[in-house]
Amino acid sequence: FARRGHRPVGLEGSSAFCELARAKVAGKEPAIEVWQQNLCELALPPGRFDGVFANAVLFHVPSECLDAVLAQIWSTLKPGGIFFSSNAHGFGEDKEGWTEGRTPETRSWVCWLSESSWRERCEAAGFVLQELYYRPPGRPRE
Repeated sequence: FARRGHRPVGLEGSSAFCELARAKVAGKEPAIEVWQQNLCELALPPGRFDGVFANAVLFHVPSECLDAVLAQIWSTLKPGGIFFSSNAHGFGEDKEGWTEGRTPETRSWVCWLSESSWRERCEAAGFVLQELYYRPPGRPRE
């Protein structure tokens, strides 16, 4: 984003990952901020951003926190701002709980929502869906 002229701000829950990210972007122009925040306790400044890019993030937010998270994202956008989110989904049903992680030693929390549940929550927060795309099952990630 920075190379394209934007002024990105990274958001991460882990202090160790924040330190890694800050070290990676140190001295870069434009300067890139990295904020440490818990997604379930977001405190984003109102009207700060032209866009929010949440790629494969929000399906790790527990359902009881999701409405507040979406409200925070809505309020941090400037008028006309864009919210992009990519999520794994529940293929027509809502599913939530622990699942196997990317390695045998890890697990991750997932909240897979159906399209209708995701749409309802986003619209309740004030968002208007611009485009929807599903990668068909079994298709490569190209």
